[in-house]
Amino acid sequence: MHIEQIEALKARVLADGQISQDEALALAETAEKETLYAAADQIRAHFIGNGIDLCSIMNAQSGRCSEDCKWCSQSRHFKTGVAEYKLVSVEEGLKLALENRSQGVGRFSLVTSGRALKPKQVLEACKIYEAIGKHSDIALCASMGLLRKPELQKLKDAGVGRYHCNIETAPSHFPSLCTTHTFEEKQRTIREAQELGMKICSGGIFGMGETMAQRIEMAFALREMAIDSIPINVLHPIEGTPLQGSAPLSDDEILVSIALFRFINPKAHLRFAGGRNLIAHIQEKALSAGVSAALVGDYLTTLGASIEQDKAMFQRIGRGGSQDDGSKTGTAVRS
Repeated sequence: MHIEQIEALKARVLADGQISQDEALALAETAEKETLYAAADQIRAHFIGNGIDLCSIMNAQSGRCSEDCKWCSQSRHFKTGVAEYKLVSVEEGLKLALENRSQGVGRFSLVTSGRALKPKQVLEACKIYEAIGKHSDIALCASMGLLRKPELQKLKDAGVGRYHCNIETAPSHFPSLCTTHTFEEKQRTIREAQELGMKICSGGIFGMGETMAQRIEMAFALREMAIDSIPINVLHPIEGTPLQGSAPLSDDEILVSIALFRFINPKAHLRFAGGRNLIAHIQEKALSAGVSAALVGDYLTTLGASIEQDKAMFQRIGRGGSQDDGSKTGTAVRS
């Protein structure tokens, strides 16, 4: 695809139009990569602005998961040496939420291992959220597996405004990566949370053996579900998992994928998430190819990025302003 064609597709998206899967595939094959990145950045600036939405997570229940997701160190099917513990206390959850808010983070999520928290565990998690809500204005998110409406409603009543459930990969690729639950079950949880009025955070992992066409398929699946926040993870192969020997993607493949996600989902936050240590050398370029948000601090089972280092980087490239993301404070982050 030539520069003029990239510019024409950009203009269509800026005018609230959409590109097709065939057009996305053609963009993926362009030799004019710098033009593609610049166009994605202009789409990001137009619809999202120059702020960076910061969120953080707490690994609130770890290990012994019944599911066999091939990328995950928390599955009991694999021997990875991951820490194992039950749901954290109210005091632990509140302490970390307050620490993150004091550093300018706008959102905080409890993330738990397992197919889904049991109803009694959801009530325990609600106590943590209620305590956070009493002591902080940080916006609350949850990632607790394949919950159904009754439990999702309890979380919402406790102050959770956004639910996280990654689709992980393209519908066509998912069965090769997980056999204990289906892509459709993930869609059901997302749909039921949306029906309750919750916003959704859902993305996936690049580098799990999928093709570029399947990465595009994933982006279109997210568009169809009207996802608000899309975490972009790069596979960090963990010893003991079936994907431990996976070959890394090239820098351009990652950057092109991010740019295409921006063309396909122009109004959603594209969020740096897992595997950032593997792409540290291209992070600033990714921020100029469509990324608009970041998960900061440490992640579930791997080290993340220092919040202060992140904020310094955002400021350095002129992306440190506040951002209105619909949090209860009105501004999701001040960096």
